[in-house]
Amino acid sequence: MAKLKNIIKQLSEKDFKAIYDSLIESNAEKSAYLLKALRERQLSDNKIMSELDVNANAYYTLRSRLNLKIEEYLMEQLESPRTDVLRKVANINEVLFTKKKAIAIATLKKLEKELVDYDLANELTVIYKSLKKLNTNSPDYFQYSQAYNRHVAYMLAVDKAEDLLADYFKKYGDYLMTGDQTEHMGLTLLMKEMQNVAKLYESHRLYVFQSCMYIFHRLFVEVDDNLNQDGESIEDIFDRVQKIFESYHLDAIYYHLNLVFEFLKLEYYNHYKVYRQAEKYYEEVNDAVANLMVNYTTYCFPAQFLISKIERHIRLGIEHELYADNESLFMDLEVDTQDVPKHIIYVTYRALSCHYADKHEEAAKLINNLLNEVSLKKYPFVQLEIKSLLALQYTLLKDYELFNQLSNSIQRQIRLFGKDSCENIQLFIKILKIATSEAKKEKAKKIHMIIPKLNTIKVNYFSPTRLVKLDEKLVAKLTEV
Repeated sequence: MAKLKNIIKQLSEKDFKAIYDSLIESNAEKSAYLLKALRERQLSDNKIMSELDVNANAYYTLRSRLNLKIEEYLMEQLESPRTDVLRKVANINEVLFTKKKAIAIATLKKLEKELVDYDLANELTVIYKSLKKLNTNSPDYFQYSQAYNRHVAYMLAVDKAEDLLADYFKKYGDYLMTGDQTEHMGLTLLMKEMQNVAKLYESHRLYVFQSCMYIFHRLFVEVDDNLNQDGESIEDIFDRVQKIFESYHLDAIYYHLNLVFEFLKLEYYNHYKVYRQAEKYYEEVNDAVANLMVNYTTYCFPAQFLISKIERHIRLGIEHELYADNESLFMDLEVDTQDVPKHIIYVTYRALSCHYADKHEEAAKLINNLLNEVSLKKYPFVQLEIKSLLALQYTLLKDYELFNQLSNSIQRQIRLFGKDSCENIQLFIKILKIATSEAKKEKAKKIHMIIPKLNTIKVNYFSPTRLVKLDEKLVAKLTEV
């Protein structure tokens, strides 16, 4: 909500009036009222809901639609100058065949300047190719030929950087699900390759792409320990990237990548436990989480936010609020079962949201659907973790028959892998076994003796059971008759 209010208050009077008039013309009176209320009146959300006569879900939907409408309007303003330049580039052959040479060269030189301002490398190659043609018999031919070759090479470097980003975050998903050292080495090699590509040119675009990977790598892969600390600090990188975004405010990619860096700032402050600073970015990223999950997977690993969100709510003691937040947040989410790591985290998040809202039947259904729809053989330990989470739901539902079947299956797999390799899962199942045993004496005491040991075990892969709050409340529910 803070993000929307901030955007509306920063709109110019002209932009505000244009958006307001557009809403009125399209019969979106409630959205128009909300726009005006957030800009001109200091009303609480509850007061606005009351005046609009809508419930919380409808209000959230109204906010989301208004936010989308504002973004669409701003994007139109953002793209119009670029569109004009691109249209001129598309008509270059018309200039070459109909204008005198001096006029054609002057037109192309003007276009060159505009394209440099927008940093449109692909279109610049068209300009230099055309200038080469016009200067075939001129001493300037060599200059434009070199410029053409340089921009083709730069364009390929930018494409390579984007490919490396996409490959990195795909591989990170596999690393998170396995903790495998070979995957870790692969991520480090990709990081080095990205740094080598970025060194080829003094390019702000390559710097931004490299920064997406580098910051994430330091927070989640190398964790600051094994990297050269003589380079830029993460905060210095954030400052430099922000200056680039402000300098190229008409750049459509930068406009969208701003969300990625808001996400990275949130994770940076979470990593160093500066939670007050992290809260400045939480609301904005949370409001855009569905968009982040669907459209930004080649520039970051957005599913990490869902893990951080559960941890935040547990830290603040408001984990029960997760469930109510989800219906509106994920209303437009397109589920992608082919992106298996992201899908695992998403379903786990939804299941844990149900768990903390005491909707254990719904949580069990979500987990069962995941196990039936997606093959998890590639990630055997995560598969065991998810089955353990399902076993917890069966225990809380007091469906002991299904629990016994599942726990026996889990224990067979533990024996195959070796107890030392999945001690955390073994202890978690042991807690559930105590809870479901026929012996009634000192169940809670026995469980409390296991919890400290379980909490000391570290795992280097995604562990859903570590996101289960093993507190007095849960122990009481597990041991109640």
